[in-house]
Amino acid sequence: MGALKFLERRGALLAVLLTIVGSARIVSTYTVFDHTFDEPMHVACGMQWLDKGAYTGEPQHPPLARVAAALGPYLSGIRSQGIGTRDIYTWPREGIAILYSGGHYERTLALARLGILPFFWIACAVVYLWGARYFGRAPAVIAVFLFSFTPAVLAHAGLATTDMALTAFLGAAFLAGLVWVERPGVLTTVGFGVCTGLAVLSKFTALVFLPAAVVVVFVWYWATGATGLGKAMRLRLPSFGLAVLTGALVIWAGYRFSYAGVPAPELFAGIGDVLQHNNRGHWAYLLGARSPLGFWYFYPVALAVKTPLPLVALAAFGVVLVFRKAVPRLWIPLCFAAGVLQAGMLGHINIGIRHVLPVYMGMALLGAAAVVKLLENRRRAAAGTVVVLLACFAGSSVASHPDYLAYFNVLAGSHPENVLVDSDLDWGQDIKRAAARLHELGAKQVMFPQFIVADLEKEHGFPHLEQPVDLVHQPDGYFLAGATFWKAYHLGVPEDQPIWLDRVPPTERIGKGMFLWYRAPGASTAPPSR
Repeated sequence: MGALKFLERRGALLAVLLTIVGSARIVSTYTVFDHTFDEPMHVACGMQWLDKGAYTGEPQHPPLARVAAALGPYLSGIRSQGIGTRDIYTWPREGIAILYSGGHYERTLALARLGILPFFWIACAVVYLWGARYFGRAPAVIAVFLFSFTPAVLAHAGLATTDMALTAFLGAAFLAGLVWVERPGVLTTVGFGVCTGLAVLSKFTALVFLPAAVVVVFVWYWATGATGLGKAMRLRLPSFGLAVLTGALVIWAGYRFSYAGVPAPELFAGIGDVLQHNNRGHWAYLLGARSPLGFWYFYPVALAVKTPLPLVALAAFGVVLVFRKAVPRLWIPLCFAAGVLQAGMLGHINIGIRHVLPVYMGMALLGAAAVVKLLENRRRAAAGTVVVLLACFAGSSVASHPDYLAYFNVLAGSHPENVLVDSDLDWGQDIKRAAARLHELGAKQVMFPQFIVADLEKEHGFPHLEQPVDLVHQPDGYFLAGATFWKAYHLGVPEDQPIWLDRVPPTERIGKGMFLWYRAPGASTAPPSR
């Protein structure tokens, strides 16, 4: 087909253009939203690494993405602010002081977010190289299109957090591992080690996701009756040792070759903290229910409602092609996505689809293979189906701008806050919109259970914040709450104590994740909404 031949000829150029388009969409969101809950912590820890040559802050995340996020502010002349960082609860205040430094909040936040953009480029390159190597340049370009237009990918590529870095280097490590298995030379071995080390420096879940994906590959390989795998791996043990050594050196370098009885003690402290966090759990919200240990089905549900349905349909057809053995090696991206998803489902920290973001790499490759197979069918119905699906996919992605973080498909209905919250809907990003709306309404004061570290009155234009916040009885005047606080975290209220927000419908929604209530003194009438 002519379209496929064009994609084959111009594959690399089109992939670059798609990456540029995605980058422009990401950058355009930088000043629309204020900082999210996790960004100040990441910036503060990265700044300590750059400015103080140390990494003693919150250890649950390794330094790579954090240093990248702090690099822009650092190069602009900003340094550590000297806030008392005694524990992980005070590090966000150091981060917010960095963002407010010099009175250039929006510029500094944009610089921090810009540091994450290269990880998006790397992720797109990995998707293209994986597709081109095993399936052809046409499927590779289509996979980049599907990946770079996915709202969740655009959302987390636009924040100064760790999830895009993990996606980029987990995919790179897996692809480098495939190449190493095929050609175990010095360069491929070292490349595998470097990519794996960078994946671990991105986020500690790489230590679980990568082995999980490899195990699923081995199980599939064994279940399909293939032979010789054991012998092949034994022959590669020496080069595997070199890959492990390379990865270990990369990780140690990421911690500035620190030593205190063991190399990189911060690494082991961080892994220990993550294990403790997972064991004690984290309050999660799903489909109207709350749980301190999460839900085993959290990520399948999140993927079902946070992924554009055309991509779901194409990826599902890609799975069908795998079981029909219609496309050689298509089972490998399926195993990659399945391994990541399975590992995520076994954890107890269920606070956002961002934690399994690499799944979209596998879905994009599966969906691209489906598109090519449908186009090769040469039936008008098949080609028409492809055109409709891709047009709907692109349309839903463009229509979600700039609210990629809060994107939901139609399965979530008109009240997605009844399905998911936290970093899937309200991560504190709508503070700027809330301040503008309160100013529009002429509000002189507001009750707001503050879920995010910020100086709302001085730096963000909020009216006077009334204290204390009453969650048991509806107060007079304006009451503002984010969906995450409303649905998931009733701080200061016993678990069995109902809150009035569940009984009284909000007056209006602000942005995607903030809600405003109003009760006139002595009355129950609300002001006209916009």
